[in-house]
Amino acid sequence: MLQGAGEKLKEELKKVEISDSFVPYIANVTADYVTKKEEVKPLLASQVSSSVRWQQTIERLLADGADEFVEIGPGRTLSGFVKKVNRDVKVSSIDKMEDFYDQPNKEVIIDIIEKLLKIIYPGYYRDRAYKSYHANHHLSTLIEDVLYRLSRQIAKVSKFCPKLDGKCREQIEKESYEITVDFLRQIPKIREYLEGDLQAALEGDPAANSYGEIILAYPGLLAITINRLAHELFIRSVPLIPRIMTEYAHSVTGIDIHPGATIGKHFFIDHGTGIVVGETTIIGDNVKIYQGVTLGALSTRGGQKLKNAKRHPTIEDNVTIYSGASILGGETVIGRDSVIGGNAFITKSIPAGTTVSIKGQELQFKQGGKTSMEISNLDQDENWFYII
Repeated sequence: MLQGAGEKLKEELKKVEISDSFVPYIANVTADYVTKKEEVKPLLASQVSSSVRWQQTIERLLADGADEFVEIGPGRTLSGFVKKVNRDVKVSSIDKMEDFYDQPNKEVIIDIIEKLLKIIYPGYYRDRAYKSYHANHHLSTLIEDVLYRLSRQIAKVSKFCPKLDGKCREQIEKESYEITVDFLRQIPKIREYLEGDLQAALEGDPAANSYGEIILAYPGLLAITINRLAHELFIRSVPLIPRIMTEYAHSVTGIDIHPGATIGKHFFIDHGTGIVVGETTIIGDNVKIYQGVTLGALSTRGGQKLKNAKRHPTIEDNVTIYSGASILGGETVIGRDSVIGGNAFITKSIPAGTTVSIKGQELQFKQGGKTSMEISNLDQDENWFYII
């Protein structure tokens, strides 16, 4: 049957014009170089039914000084065969066109985020690519895809990572794979934290009707989810990719949380637009923040000299921060069980159990060309702490 196929191919090849090769190549049926055009068609036809002299071909190339082999196409089967011939030779593979480029691919990273969301919240995010009647098989397919694609993206950013920079390609790919496996092992822990975030949203927002509504409609939860995923890569010293992930969340939700920020359990963002959380921020458990809140640095004039320094505030447990508040500085600590009122500007630490508001707000009213002013002072008790 195969010989018949070879004869049919031979007839089809008669219609094809072939020129001499400027670059010699080795035919897999002879393990010898081919340069003349008259040799090409018979060899192509014979390889349909002839044995492949793979080992002899690789040994010939090694003897002639070849020191690196690149497999082009899906999978790494041939790379494995090369290693069986010589374990010390350098082997790499190119699966897609993106593998030619030496930079991470933002579109691929966004696709990885979308697949991770399907893994974290199975059944809530529709998947057009995979059709499976078995949920476990579906998740396995997603996890395998994330493992393969994320490890390749991590390998691409290796030049930005002191841990991987300077190592050979094989070692980089191996360590990138190990980092990705370790990251995926954190999924149960991430889901546990997100279950607490979901509960905090349902308990903290009277307008929320169900977990499903929060998962699908609340930008705060989406930003928190992506941040928790990105943070796990960040603490594993993966460069660039965590920031791409959180900036994608920023572009979609309007919420800017640096992947380096440490966030405790039962975190709730209400509304969310305009929130900024800096890299060295530490947030405790059961914290609730509203739109427009900034947890930032006092000054960045020092530039790179401030790198790795604590520049952003610490928010202890059970704190609520209302809209428009700015809390700045690495030494600033908001004590547990405190409430920060809207538009407060805080650069000093606040004791535990304190309520903060702006004193003496003025309201102006214009009617009939006349201006009247009303100063509204809320009834305060001794626990109020004023920031002007």
